[in-house]
Parts: sequence; C-alpha cells; structure tokens
Amino acid sequence: MTGRYATALFELAVESNELDAVEKDVLAFRDLLAESEDLNRLIRSPVFSAKEQAGALSAILQKTGFNKLTTNFLELIARNRRLFAVGGMIDDFLAILADHRGEVAAEVTSAMALTDEQMKSLKETLRISTGQDVRVDTSVDPSLLGGLIVKVGSRMIDSSLRTKLNNLKIAMKEVG
Repeated sequence: MTGRYATALFELAVESNELDAVEKDVLAFRDLLAESEDLNRLIRSPVFSAKEQAGALSAILQKTGFNKLTTNFLELIARNRRLFAVGGMIDDFLAILADHRGEVAAEVTSAMALTDEQMKSLKETLRISTGQDVRVDTSVDPSLLGGLIVKVGSRMIDSSLRTKLNNLKIAMKEVG
C-alpha cells in the first residue's frame, strides 16, 4: 500500500515539475515526525477519527508552508485513514526518487553530528565504493561512543566503538 501512494505522489510531482519541492517537504515532514511525539500519537492512534486527524494535520500544514501537492497528498491520506503509514510512504517515495536520479540511499548513524567536511568525505567514499551517487540520511546515536554505522542497500558496515567494545568483551569471555 505504501508503495502505491508513494508512486502516485512521485508521478504527480514529476508531472507538475515539483519534484524538488515535494522532496524538501517530505523530508521536513519526516523530521517533524521524528521530533514530535504528539504528532506521532495523532497519526498512529485509532482513537482519533479521520476528520480529527485531517483537521489537526491541516492546521499543522498551514504553518509549514508546504507545497500544495504535498499538502493535498498528506490531507488525502488522512481522509483515507492511511496516515499511520506515512513514514513508509515517505521512505518509498525517497527510494523511488533516488532510483530516478540514479542514486543509492545510505543510512549513516554516528555518535556525534558529522561536520560538512566529514559528510563530504563520507559521500565521496561511498560514491567510489558503490559506483553511484549517494544520498546520505544521517542520524545521531550517542550510545555508539564513536565511529559509524553505514547501511547501503542490504549491506551494513558497523565500525562503532560500542560494537568493537562488545566484540572485545565477548572475545575476553571466551578466553577466560
């Protein structure tokens, strides 16, 4: 289901030549979801009716200044009681967009926010490794202590200090 909605949004964005604007909006909405527990509760809770969800979402969208196409899309999925799946729709849309652009998506988790220079170096390294342009989605997890976890497609490289310490701990238990 998420793929159908994402494909429809992508096709409409291409048709109306608003692909960049819609991308910016869905990334901003994904950030809103990550930051707001109340918004997550609104979209996931079956307690709220479709009308209540659509009304609350409309109020939020008026404040964001999103593109009309993005706003109509989000309001439509609220009316259709599909708002609970918006995260999957966003992920699917970004995957379709990356494929359209000939990019590969990489998820990078680091202990601290990466600087612009580190991000540039990481993108270049991933581009060389994959042979494609790479769109990097970053997140911060202080529990990693240091290093990175990089996921590109089905491959994952975990060079975090936390994992290295856990592996050392396991190796020491086996010896002793």
